Amino acid sequence: MTDGKPSFGKRNKRSHVICRRCGKHAMHRTDKICAACGFGKSKRMRKYNWQTKTGTTTSQRK
Repeated sequence: MTDGKPSFGKRNKRSHVICRRCGKHAMHRTDKICAACGFGKSKRMRKYNWQTKTGTTTSQRK
């Protein structure tokens, strides 16, 4: 029965560091993969269509 509140107190280590490619604090230390840009996993920058809003101007809403 030691998997509750006492275990959460031990979570004080850094799992992410600054990425070399994008400069964000999203590079996973042990996995060596950036959560923001995908560095270490692919050559291309990580981006998805759902990240940007589309059809926000009145001309595109018609």
